[in-house]
Amino acid sequence: MKTILNILLLLLSFQLFAQQNLTGIVSDEKGQPLDFATVTLSQNGQVLTSQLTEAGKFTLTNLNQSPYELAVSLIGYKSVLRVFNMPKDSLNITLLNDDLQLNEVSIVFKKPTIERQIDRVVFNVANSILASGGTAWDALSRAPGVQTGNDGGVKANNKKVTVYMDGKPVRLSGDDLSAYLQSIPSDNIAKIEVMPNPSSKYEAQGGAVINIISKKATMDGFNASLSGGYTRGQMNRYTSNGVFNYRKNKLNIFGSYGYSDRSIQRDINFYTNYQTPTSSAYWDLNKVTVVKSKINNYTAGADYNLTENQVVGVLITGNNTANAGYGTAITDIYNNHKPKADSVLNTLSTNRGHANQYSFNLNYKIKLDSARGGGPGRSLNIDLDYAPFSKDNVQNLKNSMILPDESLAFAPYQTSSPSIQKIDIWSGKVDYGYSLGKILTMESGLKYTSITSENQFDFYNTPDVVPVLDPTRSDRFQYTENTAAAYTSLAGVSSKWNFKGGLRAEYTRTKGFSHSLDSINVKKYLRIFPTAFVTYKASENSEFGFAYSKRIERPDYRQLNPAKNYSSPYNYQSGNPFLRPAIINNLQIRYTLHQNYTFSAVYTTTKDMASNVTVQNNDTKTFYDTQQNIGSIRDIGIEFSSIHHAASWWEINNTAQGYFRNQSSNQPGNTYSDKQFYFYLRTDHAFTIDNNNGLKAEMSAWYNSAVQQGTLKLARTYDLSIGISKPVFNKQGTIRLSASDILLGNPYRIIINNQGQNNGIYQKNDTRTFTVSFSYKLGKNLAAARKRTTASEEEKRRAN
Repeated sequence: MKTILNILLLLLSFQLFAQQNLTGIVSDEKGQPLDFATVTLSQNGQVLTSQLTEAGKFTLTNLNQSPYELAVSLIGYKSVLRVFNMPKDSLNITLLNDDLQLNEVSIVFKKPTIERQIDRVVFNVANSILASGGTAWDALSRAPGVQTGNDGGVKANNKKVTVYMDGKPVRLSGDDLSAYLQSIPSDNIAKIEVMPNPSSKYEAQGGAVINIISKKATMDGFNASLSGGYTRGQMNRYTSNGVFNYRKNKLNIFGSYGYSDRSIQRDINFYTNYQTPTSSAYWDLNKVTVVKSKINNYTAGADYNLTENQVVGVLITGNNTANAGYGTAITDIYNNHKPKADSVLNTLSTNRGHANQYSFNLNYKIKLDSARGGGPGRSLNIDLDYAPFSKDNVQNLKNSMILPDESLAFAPYQTSSPSIQKIDIWSGKVDYGYSLGKILTMESGLKYTSITSENQFDFYNTPDVVPVLDPTRSDRFQYTENTAAAYTSLAGVSSKWNFKGGLRAEYTRTKGFSHSLDSINVKKYLRIFPTAFVTYKASENSEFGFAYSKRIERPDYRQLNPAKNYSSPYNYQSGNPFLRPAIINNLQIRYTLHQNYTFSAVYTTTKDMASNVTVQNNDTKTFYDTQQNIGSIRDIGIEFSSIHHAASWWEINNTAQGYFRNQSSNQPGNTYSDKQFYFYLRTDHAFTIDNNNGLKAEMSAWYNSAVQQGTLKLARTYDLSIGISKPVFNKQGTIRLSASDILLGNPYRIIINNQGQNNGIYQKNDTRTFTVSFSYKLGKNLAAARKRTTASEEEKRRAN
């Protein structure tokens, strides 16, 4: 504890680097404050931030002494452009009435597609044709540095991430995460924040954080927007969504509803080469699966201003999913290198299930005072959350083995595997922000989370008519997790320096009990997670930066559950209740030129990373996929990004990342030592074809080289996508057309050849698609809703 206090005192000594904040007010000629005026801050022609005034007020943070340009505009008033330097106490902006502007509005600054800040990259979805008009999953895949996998996995700058929706983590993983985000139209997304090195305010869970921020109408009275889309791949997909807002006086009521009907086909080839000293068997499985999902997701909330400085709010979100799927698998079995199959295993599968997730949030925020000199002063934020989750599923398999003479090797038999999962998350957190004048801003907070998870998995054989329970293949798994956390952070700007840093402490106690294994696994651990960000502005066009963060990757509940999920009598998947959390250290040194070109050197270490591993028994001809802490990984790399305009009608964003990986493991059955180089390239182009008619186009292409992750060798992938958009109905509506993965270069391919294991999978997903979408605004403006980082944060992502 003494060490922690010393570090906190060291952080407090950084007042030299304290940030400067600036408040202002926008009013009319009579001195009346103006709501919803657009305030845009720029520096050297690059937009830094944009916001709407509330009661005429606005606040700008993280400012240095360099010149800034401030543009203020509002329909019916003349726009104002003000140039100022820091330090400065406040800004008073007066807008003059201009009736001519009611007929034609001239926008002074266009918000860029990508904004880069000290600890995050902001992707403005509305500026991207390929991201707009699709789904939240499509928009996520278009964000800079973000890679989405066919299995529902998400990475940012080569790190696993925690995905948030409006400050609340999405409590899904894998295909469930992908399905949920694909049920939300991207027209409901304002922006996506990518944080490769999150600050100490965020949960330490995940190598990086991605926060998806949705839109909400903010004009007085009733406002709404509607959107819908149709996507054609091998099968059809439909999405629709509506967003509404009603604001009057102190009350603001808002909500949204989305519906998705998706059918996806996957073509899978899986081979296993069983080799023993006396025999050889090659199993070649070809499978076609179809998954159909109908998803309803909704949000309802209200904010009420008790006083000018106090607001209380409630927020309810829900997602209800109904899944139905079927598959046909044919496995040709070749023994001892024979050219013709000795037998063929036919497996017919059906799946049917439901998933329901909810979140109930109560929020209270108060601004206690204003700091001397116009700073943000002290504020207190309290969140209470309850997040229940339930999922049920039934899988049925019908198996038969056919010999070369077309006779049956044994009588056909069936299996049935019903499963139930229930998770309850209770959370509470308090955040306290405070400042000393204009030069120092700090924030501290406390959080406590209690999680209970219950998983029931039963396995039934049906040799006759009556199903027979097989207790050796069934299981009941109970898991509890309690975490207490505290953090403090400091941020500031002084002269050419910009600093942001902090500490987070988390004490966690977990307990897992498997009835089938008759084992209890208890873990208790305290971890300290420091973060630090420093930038030095050498000149107007040259800036150096440093970032460090320590993170933790706790396994999700699916990875911990030892229940066996069978895809055939000889093949299943199972979790591991004895997984340990992985510890991740991130270090970055960067240089930015002209605010448009960024070069970074990065170093990342991961200890005890949990990953898929396969277990192949060459004697019994059985195979299963499970989870293990596979060892340590060190990545040393270089990252480059650029934003520039080749012409007034052509915007280009480029990303290049290259890493040298050194990894090793001494796990029995999975021992390895490997070194390799891998890379990721991406280019995005936005074209204004006809500015008068608003006709725009976009092209995106990326390439991901092959990479070794533990014993898994992931093959290269690539993507080329294009899109075009045009406003209609007096720019109240927008129609978009897009084509994704035109070259069909995004399949899922894995090869394993290690210590007696020789197998691989090729999965062609339904990624080559054509989409047509339409959105319409039933109001004048849409802007981001009041953001809350609720108490039940990263825990919900880890659920299935």
